[in-house]
Amino acid sequence: MQFTTLNNGVLMPMQGFGVFQISDPQLCRKVTMHAIQAGYRLIDTASVYGNEKAVGQAICASGVPRNELFITTKAWISEMGYSQTLKAFEASLERLELDYLDLYLIHMPFGDYHGAWRALEELYLHGRIRAIGVCNFEPDRLIDLCQSARIIPAVNQVEIHPYLQQTEALQIMQSLGIQAEAWGPLAEGRNNLFSDPVITGIGQKYNKSAAQVVLRWHLQRGIIAIPKSVHPERIIENFNIEDFELTPEDMDTLSVMNATQERILDLHAPREVERLYSIKCEN
Repeated sequence: MQFTTLNNGVLMPMQGFGVFQISDPQLCRKVTMHAIQAGYRLIDTASVYGNEKAVGQAICASGVPRNELFITTKAWISEMGYSQTLKAFEASLERLELDYLDLYLIHMPFGDYHGAWRALEELYLHGRIRAIGVCNFEPDRLIDLCQSARIIPAVNQVEIHPYLQQTEALQIMQSLGIQAEAWGPLAEGRNNLFSDPVITGIGQKYNKSAAQVVLRWHLQRGIIAIPKSVHPERIIENFNIEDFELTPEDMDTLSVMNATQERILDLHAPREVERLYSIKCEN
């Protein structure tokens, strides 16, 4: 497994496992255990997912030393603001049954995220979190935050997949020293990604699945990816991408797919923002 060095010197795995929409506690514990057994060491959750407790139970039962794991969670919109975020952090840590977090993210660029960032900076400076970052911050919001931050975010977790390649946003993150992390790296299967003839055609050359090709594409772009699956065989398959390498020609072929610019989540759509504000996080 490859690692990347964040802007504060912390090593972060390039391959992770996400648990978004796995709300059933028993299933979440089971698949998180499968992921850890398969070799994943980066586990990504959030207070709003409602499964932090199940993730924590899986971590405890895994038998893997805590210092070998990289655990991420996030503060939701309703948890924004200095005091609210401090409280949210303690609640997440308690649900996860952990003494510290490896990465804590502001989940959405809404609400008092400036106050929330001050809380994250304080927690980081007190050694409660190894790295701090944001999620879903497009270039304008990211630059805005960095203008007043004492500590520049280490990570920005955003939607990236072959249909939304975020080339300009990645260049801005790189200029700021911020590591990109992809949620929805397989586009949630949209546009028939898993049977796309371009992707499967490349996969046939290496005897690899479409998912493996796309995850390898992320890796070679220097992007951390956190695919999700509840199927043990796919969890293992998604992890096994270290034994082949895409050629420059393969990478160029995949770059053409960016023409659609199709989003899973449009943060500029008023109804979508209203929907996000209506969601209540785990208490």
